[in-house]
Amino acid sequence: MTHSHHDGFAAPLREQLEDFLDQHREGLLASLDGLTDEEARRRLVPSKTTLLGLVKHATFVERVWFDEAISGRSRAEIGIPAGPDESFDLDSGDTVETIRTAYVAACVDSRSAAAPLGVDDVVTGNRRGPLPLRWIYLHMIREIAQHCGHADILREQLLATRD
Repeated sequence: MTHSHHDGFAAPLREQLEDFLDQHREGLLASLDGLTDEEARRRLVPSKTTLLGLVKHATFVERVWFDEAISGRSRAEIGIPAGPDESFDLDSGDTVETIRTAYVAACVDSRSAAAPLGVDDVVTGNRRGPLPLRWIYLHMIREIAQHCGHADILREQLLATRD
């Protein structure tokens, strides 16, 4: 039996964690809607943070927590940067379309990787040491929610520059 966002108050913890995380994933993805590549790449703050870079970073985060942490594969094997700072870097070939596609694929892979596990199952591939899956869900909700907030502000600034 599936629950919608509206009647999920009594849903099992696992379902609520997935639901909240998915809502934030969708929100971050939607931050790129209707933007040109130039707009999505534009730097509006002194840091490396751009809207496109934020979604690229979120793709990295998905791979760290649902591939590396669960599978124990190295970041090199997974094909992601060594650290979070570099995960914001945009290559010349990065577009709204390629970054969107990569993020959607990472989220699909994350759901598949987590599916056979229970929230109390411990994963051992992360640098912090063994962690229960519930911690990973909570951490991901926290991190993606924060990035959704960043994305909202950047998008508001970008749209304000349009005529």
